[in-house]
Amino acid sequence: MEDQHSSPELFLFLASTVHDMKNSISVLSGTLESLLAAEQAKDVPQADPAYLQMAQMLYQTKRLNDNLIQLLALYKEVGKPGYPFDVQPQLVSQVIDQVVDQEKILLASKGIRLETACPPELIWTLDEDLVIGVLAHAINNAIRYTRDTIRLSVRQAGEVLELRVEDNGDGYTQALLDAGSAAMDGMAAGVNFSTNSTGLGLYFSSEVAKMHKHRGSSGSIALENGGALGGGCFILRLP
Repeated sequence: MEDQHSSPELFLFLASTVHDMKNSISVLSGTLESLLAAEQAKDVPQADPAYLQMAQMLYQTKRLNDNLIQLLALYKEVGKPGYPFDVQPQLVSQVIDQVVDQEKILLASKGIRLETACPPELIWTLDEDLVIGVLAHAINNAIRYTRDTIRLSVRQAGEVLELRVEDNGDGYTQALLDAGSAAMDGMAAGVNFSTNSTGLGLYFSSEVAKMHKHRGSSGSIALENGGALGGGCFILRLP
């Protein structure tokens, strides 16, 4: 009997469905951002119940949109020859500005301060869209763990560009640290029903990192605790 799980038609149908869901979620997310921006302009107190509910809705829609985009990218076999991987020299500070612009309304609605540190003239060869996606996902994840501050920093360490997303929460659990290591070994972590985590974001981020290659070296990701704020640290390294 034919194995339905390997049916190309099924995968195509699922990909099309995910794409439609992503578009709908994007519209909802944009509407929520507009509503929250309007409330912020009116200096509505962040303790207002309706404001808090909208902020939580925006956070959840961004998480869902992240997951759907990652599913689509992995379906298209991110990192394979046919994938539209576009590495170009980029002014890294402008990449960081785009990430900040994407996240500023959500962070303001949650009362979370975003600190940034990036050498203003640093240029690096990378895929802008994919790196922005990885950093935005890391920030959305840090929102779950931070107390009130997230730091996005960039530095050049020899021939490696290091981008860090850090928070001032209690740090990652051992299970999450292990999931980060597993992702770099090419394994997606299993579903964790207690935390609603699939490990998809880490796996996607590791695949994006590995796509970046230079002089025999490939990019990588890592999770650790400590850093500048004493909490969890997501690290993306690009050669």
